[in-house]
Amino acid sequence: METANYTKVTEFVLTGLSQTREVQLVLFVIFLSFYLFILPGNILIICTIRLDPHLTSPMYFLLANLAFLDIWYSSITAPKMLIDFFVERKIISFGGCIAQLFFLHFVGASEMFLLTVMAFDRYAAICRPLHYATIMNRRLCCILVALSWMGGFIHSIIQVALIVRLPFCGPNELDSYFCDITQVVRIACANTFPEELVMICSSGLISVVCFIALLMSYTFLLAMLKKHSGSGENTNRAMSTCYSHITIVVLMFGPSIYIYARPFDSFSLDKVVSVFHTVIFPLLNPIIYTLRNKEVKAAMRKLVTKNILCKEK
Repeated sequence: METANYTKVTEFVLTGLSQTREVQLVLFVIFLSFYLFILPGNILIICTIRLDPHLTSPMYFLLANLAFLDIWYSSITAPKMLIDFFVERKIISFGGCIAQLFFLHFVGASEMFLLTVMAFDRYAAICRPLHYATIMNRRLCCILVALSWMGGFIHSIIQVALIVRLPFCGPNELDSYFCDITQVVRIACANTFPEELVMICSSGLISVVCFIALLMSYTFLLAMLKKHSGSGENTNRAMSTCYSHITIVVLMFGPSIYIYARPFDSFSLDKVVSVFHTVIFPLLNPIIYTLRNKEVKAAMRKLVTKNILCKEK
């Protein structure tokens, strides 16, 4: 392969979700609604946790970080997808494609690691309640969040390093509405089996291992809580929190395992699963966490009511 072949493709053409104008308009309205709900919903969670003096436990600190990652994650693909609904030829530059791919895996992996940290937080709260404040102190929480981000960064750098060294000499059409390793690898002008294997081991293995570990840990915690089901409101609240976390884990890791823990061949469900993974999932986090958490809901109502009263005055 000549060196010149590496620079022949300077942009990629995205096929999008549909070629029908009417369908595109409907999808635009739906996804714009999702995006406009994700941003205020997660911003409200962050502001509520930051401003309410009662929401100081490590769980809420981690929840605020998760909300921040959701805002970032949903903003990687959604804005361009919404713009592309009104563009006949959907184009993304090679650099833009690599940047989108990098941030998608950076934030996505960071969120997976953060969910693992949140499981450890629940373990400490339920199994070591007397030592919880000592174990999950502010310093450790900050270190664990920083390690989650660092893990996501290292994972993403590996994906990008494998992609940029591949030759792209045409075709340049990606059967998707955004750039990801599963589409870009397919159109490389080389045998990509070694790179694909490393990517599957990296992305797929992280998803599968974290998913199994999280399910096992929450199953263990729920079994412990059910033994003490007569302990009252605190036990019920802890069980509700665990169920919320399990729901998020299943909704996030299910699509991720489907996309990355298999050969990067094209399947009919790929776009549907990708939409759920990149657009709909970040919307579910604030809904699930707020609807199942009385303290957050009460604090949100107080914050909104206070701001309304201040405006009226």
